Amino acid sequence: MKDIIRQRAAELGFDDCRFTTAAPPTSADKFQGWLAQKNHGEMAWLERNAEKRIDPQKVLPDAKSIICLATSYQNSEFQISNFKSSTGVVARYAQFADYHDVLAEKLKVLAAFVDGLCSGKTTSLWYVDTGPVLERDFAQRAGIGFIGKHTNLISRRLGNWIFLAEILTTLEITPDAPEKNHCGHCTRCITACPTNAITAPFQLDARRCISYLTIELKGSIPEKLRPAIGNRIYGCDDCLAACPWNKFARAGNLMQPHARKDLAQPDLLDLLRLDDASFKKKFAGMPMLRTKRRGILRNVCVALGNVGNESALADLTKVVGDHEPLIAEHARWAIAEIESRGR
Repeated sequence: MKDIIRQRAAELGFDDCRFTTAAPPTSADKFQGWLAQKNHGEMAWLERNAEKRIDPQKVLPDAKSIICLATSYQNSEFQISNFKSSTGVVARYAQFADYHDVLAEKLKVLAAFVDGLCSGKTTSLWYVDTGPVLERDFAQRAGIGFIGKHTNLISRRLGNWIFLAEILTTLEITPDAPEKNHCGHCTRCITACPTNAITAPFQLDARRCISYLTIELKGSIPEKLRPAIGNRIYGCDDCLAACPWNKFARAGNLMQPHARKDLAQPDLLDLLRLDDASFKKKFAGMPMLRTKRRGILRNVCVALGNVGNESALADLTKVVGDHEPLIAEHARWAIAEIESRGR
């Protein structure tokens, strides 16, 4: 049965497919302690669904197995933007159409396939980074990869550049062997973090993470952290890019047709000039749409405050009068930063 499911998953474009039980994750206590320390910041849904996250039976009653899937978003054409340029940096995963939508289409098909394997009634429930499931823990237990010191999953076959998805099912499937940690003495990811958000090996304070600050945080970015953001306008890949296991990364077939080359090095001033309608048009079907114009232009202002010059002042002055106070606030900060460098 495992071989049949794996073959179907491969046909649908998934780069890895492994299996584990639906027993609670061993990291439940650690996760609850992380929440208690408020390291999740304003991501309230993590706390709201905490009980489900540590018990799959509360997500799908009578669940017996979890099918864990990985999809590579390695992009061989990806280029790191020069920190001093007038372009912004977008996290690698966001340079594709929204992976939630791309993977959902395939997960629906695979879940239906699993339900049809037995003559008895089988119930399956799929998620792609959307449900109350500690997916990295289950992926490690299934052998997809291991959780690195940066708290992300690392595959020895695919590196860091992977999306995770899972299917909880009442079908009983023999579990695969878990993956062991292979970080060794390496601390490159910890050293690479611009804001010291990785406070210790395997410990992340999301409140300092640039991905959190530029995506999940809805309000003002703390001023003391703005300089470290550089020209990153959506997410941060520094800890992932530093991992030596990426030497095994390879492009996957599923995401490649959905790549957006124009987001590899987007022009900051072009983005700053987007009104509500043009923003929605440009980012339709993209992850960046969920952060809304107010969030993206907030980030663009911070980037310009860090790397912009006098040529950006006219555009920044215009958005000081923007109808979104959040954008206006960060534009004023950016102007002050640029002017201070010109003195």
